[in-house]
Amino acid sequence: MSRSAHPAGPRHADVLPEGHYAAPPVDLNALDPKVWAQTVDRNADGVVTVGGVDVNALAAQVGTPAYVLDEEDFRARARAWRTAFGHDADVFYAGKAFLSRAVVRWLDEEGLNLDVCSGGELATALSAGLAADRIAFHGNNKTPAEIRRAVEAGVGRIVLDSFQEIVRVAHLARELGRRQRVQIRVTVGVEAHTHEFIATAHEDQKFGIPLADGQAAEAVRRALQLDSLELIGIHSHIGSQIFDMSGFEVAAHRVVGLLKDVRDEHGVELPEIDLGGGLGIAYTSGDDPREPHEIAKALTEIVTRECESAKLRTPRISVEPGRAIVGPTTFTLYEVGTVKALEGLRTYVSVDGGMSDNIRTALYDAEYSVALASRTSDAEPMLVRVVGKHCESGDIVVKDAFLPADLAPGDLIAVPATGAYCRSMASNYNHALRPPVVAVRDGEARVIVRRESEEDLLRLDVG
Repeated sequence: MSRSAHPAGPRHADVLPEGHYAAPPVDLNALDPKVWAQTVDRNADGVVTVGGVDVNALAAQVGTPAYVLDEEDFRARARAWRTAFGHDADVFYAGKAFLSRAVVRWLDEEGLNLDVCSGGELATALSAGLAADRIAFHGNNKTPAEIRRAVEAGVGRIVLDSFQEIVRVAHLARELGRRQRVQIRVTVGVEAHTHEFIATAHEDQKFGIPLADGQAAEAVRRALQLDSLELIGIHSHIGSQIFDMSGFEVAAHRVVGLLKDVRDEHGVELPEIDLGGGLGIAYTSGDDPREPHEIAKALTEIVTRECESAKLRTPRISVEPGRAIVGPTTFTLYEVGTVKALEGLRTYVSVDGGMSDNIRTALYDAEYSVALASRTSDAEPMLVRVVGKHCESGDIVVKDAFLPADLAPGDLIAVPATGAYCRSMASNYNHALRPPVVAVRDGEARVIVRRESEEDLLRLDVG
């Protein structure tokens, strides 16, 4: 089939009811550095490259779909966060965004700590050799077995999420003869400007202990009375994919207010405050994320100002970037299978992956960018919807975007900014095999998480 043998689809976004685009981009071959990893470029033949390796070679080496991670970009972003906050603060990489043993080693080498929220994430961190005292353990319903393993390993902090968990952790720590360092996670009543499923600081949700009705103050009282717990601070997390710093300002004001109440009631100034993560990244050219040094300056000034007003010593600040570090470093590489034009509507471009490797579009209505990666094209723009191969109408990867009108089966396309949560939330829906993660650096590509095989699927099927 020739590259132009299929019927042409609609060319302009104004034919779509959604009307997401007023006009196609000027240059479909351009790669906006805002949404692509730092070493991504096109070579002389027009093929997208990362770390000096072109995607045609990558596809031949590891197949598609594949998550392609720019290791130098990951390390640079980790260093930027570490440098921005300096030695008077702690940066915990949020492992839920994406975690592997290679990532743990990079974090160790770049001087970051790690936030885990399950026994599996803890096991990954420990198996990669990260010192346990650099690990924070989160989660709204940690099992006794997970808590026991964390205490036995000597994790640096456990973030307490409920009154039952205060008792659970204290009991297991006493049984093991340990005094466990803990923080209390509070919900501060902030409505973050983000999707409702990733807003986490309003009262009506599962995380944390509410501040408004005095429950958080009671949690502090109970924790301070337990000899097997060392309460080191308060934790707050207001949501994910946030660009507006005003929510953090309100959260800091309310958390510092709790610290003041603790000082006044108990004569104790808690030494740490964790403001969580959730800072947004650019998924499209319209997103405008802040740089780490801007975030560090803003958060430090907010906490310092609030503490001065409350006549408190400024506590040590912790933050937990995950998406902000790994999200922009990775793109997903797909092969085009079917191009189906629906006259007057849109053209559907089906790829060899889908919601099994990126559930975020279906789950959060997330928006992504996309580019033709295996070549350049001078063809006119074609409005498309990039969809997967799964048995769901909601199996959408990119809702609305422009690709060249000569796009054809066998072409490679790439979706940037898929480093956060895509592999972590990947599934075996329709018995799909989860893609590999390939790290690229200095002209070399290596698989850090291999592609699943049919043998992997059948090994678990013991019926």
